[in-house]
Amino acid sequence: MTKMNQGILYVVATPIGNLDDLSPRAQRTLTEVEFIAAEDTRHTGMLLSHFGIHTPLISLHDHNEAQKAPMLVDKLQAGFSLALVSDAGTPLISDPGFNLVRAARAAGVRVIPIPGACALIAALSASGLPTDRFVFEGFLPAKTVARKKRLADLATNPRTLVFYESIHRLKESLSDMAQILGGERHSVIARELTKLHEDIRAGMLAELVNQIESNSYATKGEVVLIVAGASSSKIAEASLDMDRILKALLTAMPVTQAVVLAAKITGLSKNQLYQRALDISGNKLV
Repeated sequence: MTKMNQGILYVVATPIGNLDDLSPRAQRTLTEVEFIAAEDTRHTGMLLSHFGIHTPLISLHDHNEAQKAPMLVDKLQAGFSLALVSDAGTPLISDPGFNLVRAARAAGVRVIPIPGACALIAALSASGLPTDRFVFEGFLPAKTVARKKRLADLATNPRTLVFYESIHRLKESLSDMAQILGGERHSVIARELTKLHEDIRAGMLAELVNQIESNSYATKGEVVLIVAGASSSKIAEASLDMDRILKALLTAMPVTQAVVLAAKITGLSKNQLYQRALDISGNKLV
């Protein structure tokens, strides 16, 4: 239960580019709290200076959050209010803050969101791809093998897929997507959203790969990748392929071995394959 004399933790969204996107409510909150926990105090300091805000800053990032969260919760319980911000956009969305918010809620501290800019939502809203059901995957793994495995796990997902990606890995990620998800998938690259050189371009994955490989695309900026979900025909086709492979393997080996080999062949997750293997083999552990 929240105590009346406790402070409040405000989760404050900041601009992803255009400074006009910092709402009046966010400005007022950043002015009135006793402290601001920031991912990069230098970056946030420039934002605050622009708006004439002089609230003291506390560094809170991936490398110190676990250590500092208890201290910040102590301040909240002592009656000090705190704003949590990231370098850009909404905190906790592929940014630090989860440990602090969880600890604050566990301690009975009131947590209030101050909504605003979020790159994934901004990109999705302008993408022209289905928005009724989508899945946000954050950043794909940097290593090729792990990245391809993650994409294979998503290959039959019918929801629109949203990713963040480093501009330096954009070419590799798009190529892997075209290979694993299919070059005909409709997709969108949204770069430098709300900034001077904002660029939102759409096309099939194979087309976007060609654009990147032809060096006609900028090499700087923040990127959101959006890819259409799997069609019903693709899902059905993948299901038939999975069943055909599992049935062939199950005639020659136990379920566990068949699943391991099928995972290597298809790139699908072992959990998904294991359940289907049990169904095919009559739910017998062999």
